[in-house]
Amino acid sequence: MFGKKSESWLIVGLGNPGREYEKTRHNAGFRALDIRAGKLGCKVDKGKFQGLYGQTDYGGKRLYLLKPQTYMNLSGRSVLQLSAYYQVPPQRIVVLFDDISLEPGRLRVRADGSAGGHNGVKSIIAELGSQDFPRVKIGVGAKPHPEQDLADWVLSSFSAAEEKALGSALERAADAALCVIDHGVPEAAGRYNGSHP
Repeated sequence: MFGKKSESWLIVGLGNPGREYEKTRHNAGFRALDIRAGKLGCKVDKGKFQGLYGQTDYGGKRLYLLKPQTYMNLSGRSVLQLSAYYQVPPQRIVVLFDDISLEPGRLRVRADGSAGGHNGVKSIIAELGSQDFPRVKIGVGAKPHPEQDLADWVLSSFSAAEEKALGSALERAADAALCVIDHGVPEAAGRYNGSHP
């Protein structure tokens, strides 16, 4: 067991709980976190902090993985509860989430910033009182028609071609989260931003 001096990090995947939402655009964060958990051999199955979480030791650090179960718009409540309990500062909270401004298959790693219209991120900023947390944005594609309801779009499923592009992006998003922890945001952004593999 690590003592209190070991550095703690939190990786959060955003999504909605429930089978009906599993493959929707809004659940890209959940799916990327599941991949990361699998690669680390970490089960994200403890029910606490209004979420499902797991913990593992990684590279001399204590790593927490969290899937808020509050539904997207209240994600920050779960993030705040776990981060406060384990004393993880915003700068060591990496958030994985869907981004409609990026096409499926593309990623963007950022150190901080506004919510950009994403309600899950908006909730995290409100609850933490900070927007200084790293994030990995996973492209899910823009609305095909401007008049289409945004909620309907992000709760829709991917086409077969989009799903294929998304598969590699989710793998890379999972890797990007660890790259942020290991090497910092600039290095992770240089490796993973923009282009397809």
